[in-house]
Amino acid sequence: MPVTIADLAQEFSLAPGQVTGVLADLGVILDNQVLEGDPETIDLVRQSLQDLRGSNEIALTPNKTPRDIASALGIPQPEVQKTLMTKMKVMATLTTTLKPEVAEQLAEQFGFKVRWIEANKPKAAAVAKPKKAAKVEGAQPRPPVVTILGHVDHGKTSLLDYIRKANVAGKEHGGITQHIGAYQVDLPEGKITFLDTPGHAAFTAMRARGAQVTDIAVLVVAADDGIMPQTIEAINHAKNAEVPIIVAVNKIDRPDASPDRVLQQLPEHEVIPEAYGGDVITCPVSAITGEGIPHLLEMILLQAGILSLTADPKAKLSGVVIEAKLEKGRGPVATILIQEGTLKPGDAVIVGSAYGRVKAMTDYLGQRLQVASPSTPVEILGLSDVPNAGDRVESAEDERSARVIAEQRGSDDRIRGLAGTRKRFTFGDLKRKIESGETKDLNLIVRADVQGSVEAVRGLLEKIVSDEVNVHVIHSGVGSIVESDILLASAAEAICIGFNVKPEPGAKIQAERSKVEIRTYNIIYELIEDIEAAVKGMLAPRFEEVYQGAIEIRMVFNLSRQGKVAGCHVTDGRVTRNASVRVRREKDVVWEGKISSLRNVKQDVREMTAGQDCGIQFEGWEAFVAGDAIEAFELVQTN
Repeated sequence: MPVTIADLAQEFSLAPGQVTGVLADLGVILDNQVLEGDPETIDLVRQSLQDLRGSNEIALTPNKTPRDIASALGIPQPEVQKTLMTKMKVMATLTTTLKPEVAEQLAEQFGFKVRWIEANKPKAAAVAKPKKAAKVEGAQPRPPVVTILGHVDHGKTSLLDYIRKANVAGKEHGGITQHIGAYQVDLPEGKITFLDTPGHAAFTAMRARGAQVTDIAVLVVAADDGIMPQTIEAINHAKNAEVPIIVAVNKIDRPDASPDRVLQQLPEHEVIPEAYGGDVITCPVSAITGEGIPHLLEMILLQAGILSLTADPKAKLSGVVIEAKLEKGRGPVATILIQEGTLKPGDAVIVGSAYGRVKAMTDYLGQRLQVASPSTPVEILGLSDVPNAGDRVESAEDERSARVIAEQRGSDDRIRGLAGTRKRFTFGDLKRKIESGETKDLNLIVRADVQGSVEAVRGLLEKIVSDEVNVHVIHSGVGSIVESDILLASAAEAICIGFNVKPEPGAKIQAERSKVEIRTYNIIYELIEDIEAAVKGMLAPRFEEVYQGAIEIRMVFNLSRQGKVAGCHVTDGRVTRNASVRVRREKDVVWEGKISSLRNVKQDVREMTAGQDCGIQFEGWEAFVAGDAIEAFELVQTN
């Protein structure tokens, strides 16, 4: 198996620069920081590193920068620069070339003594250059991408923390993961890439994003808590993405733990454990003691073997953005997951509507990488703008062509945004989609005020039978319609149904952005009748009033040719020709209909706004009087 400098440094408790010095002494030349060769060469390297263990000597070539020294010592770059400026009183950037005496003093600050070696000149010829391993063409096995899902405080981050032996949970604010992290764990049996998704309810949308790029979902359920609302959401997200689920029953070390109760609850949500004759793997684990975790990792690799996951490192680059942000001093930073092909520093890439040349590439530990193969998560610098999570990553011939393609995509996105080309999936579309053969499923998300109503609505909906359409309730719950419901509806082309509940303000905004239809009802029979009519393709158009403005009739004119005209003043908003109006006299509505004529002086106009005077005639009605108040509105079809 290929070994990297970082692997050797960790194995022998040495700084990366010490490993580099030993390799230089032996004349070993690396291929992209990877040591590949015959067993004798590798054994000799390991023996030399064993002899060096405990030494404080580090080998450096001349003309080193603070960044180079930080990498050689295995110390964070900010700490090295801070030591230079505060303790040594040397003003230098990370890329400033240091004098030999300054570099020696800097290394001494961290307990190391410098041994200078010549650059690019091996000091010993005893070991020949290791031969490169033969590379297999075409698709090759790749590590599985695993997403950790589950309810808040059920131990997702602690579980992953134990697996990768790094204290991530302790560094997070409040012990809750604040962002999506991507980590790769190297086991004797193979590598596993983990997406550490947040567990708090406020980050449900980010959890769904993680599930969209995963091969296997590990559902973490606390043995002392059982199935919780966010556990159910995680199950529905994973099932909607058609991702196999492995259930990790965590906290079995607790005195009140009851793993059997969790197994009994799972079938209620169509997750059948193997112990009950199903196909879902369950693993009792403890993120505190580590009990059961080796078995969980074995099951992940076993499931990956069943899925036969492959990718071609030689194929054209393809990947996806996990997260992206703008960092002070670094510019746009994107965490991406490679899915096909190979990425190297210097490659020109297109990331959504952003572009650039990869200036630097690091892993989750902050270590520089020279090559990233499929299923590898990396953080890259050098993009022109901050991409969106979920954007595709593609290669380009050069930075110029990448810029042209990215700018064209950005222009297309703006045009689509202005034109609103994304079609809202509504009941009215269902018949057309059925006739054209595009769909046979009506996916629904149901929210109600109490659990009894949820069960009643869901039960009635699932009894609707049609030869052409299958009704699926992909998620249901108690409470208002929230943003995570809209996100799931958008991914599944579903419609949100609310019974005795309303959508939250954030959900309304997200629904408008995602083009998801929300329907609310207070009478259960109206809800069922609408769904049945939609299934049969007979749903009548549904309209919603959109307020335009308020008008006051101040005078009445009798014109011989035109008839009666209302002399009006627009007091609020606007009024348009052919608008629908409601005329009130004191508190009573005396007439409702449409405007037939809107004039300003002698000119026909399309619209009049607040503060303007106009003449209005109504379709088939002239019984208005001075003092009548007019409310103008338009009817917008919502299905």
